[in-house]
Amino acid sequence: MNRNEAIELLKKYNKEEFHIRHALTVEGVMKYFAKEYGYDEEFWGLVGLLHDIDFEVYPEEHCKKAPELLSEINASDDFIHAVCSHAYGLCSDVEPVHEMEKILFAIDELTGLIGAAAIMRPSKSVQDMELSSLKKKFKDKKFAAGCSRDVIKEGAERLGWELDKLLESTLIAMRVDEEAINKYFE
Repeated sequence: MNRNEAIELLKKYNKEEFHIRHALTVEGVMKYFAKEYGYDEEFWGLVGLLHDIDFEVYPEEHCKKAPELLSEINASDDFIHAVCSHAYGLCSDVEPVHEMEKILFAIDELTGLIGAAAIMRPSKSVQDMELSSLKKKFKDKKFAAGCSRDVIKEGAERLGWELDKLLESTLIAMRVDEEAINKYFE
């Protein structure tokens, strides 16, 4: 599969800007981490792009419909496993095993939290967000309450990282593609 096929599939099952923006954000963050750790940026990015492929249309079957939808573009078993592992313990029993899967598990909820924090800033951007500001939002359980702090913490633990490393690295990763993602929606 290539990115154009992945984008077509994403748009077939996702119409809301919020979901497409989240997919593009997770794609960029996954590519950042792949580059950082010497892995295949394209593969990691495509997994990030399509990780919520079934969420908008089939929210009650999230991660259960994904294999069927991903078969439309002949996704490999490894690809499908990675996609389904991102919601382990929430709506999936597919455990994140590989480093890529653990990173996806850790950053999915976190990108949502960071995105919500960015919207609240005067700049509406992550470019000028500091780790200390993010940590305050992380500690405020009422802020972006739908973003599970427990999953984010578990993600850091699965990676063997300090929480601050995960928060800061994901914030930095989100800065890389923010402008391009915003232009996508202009």
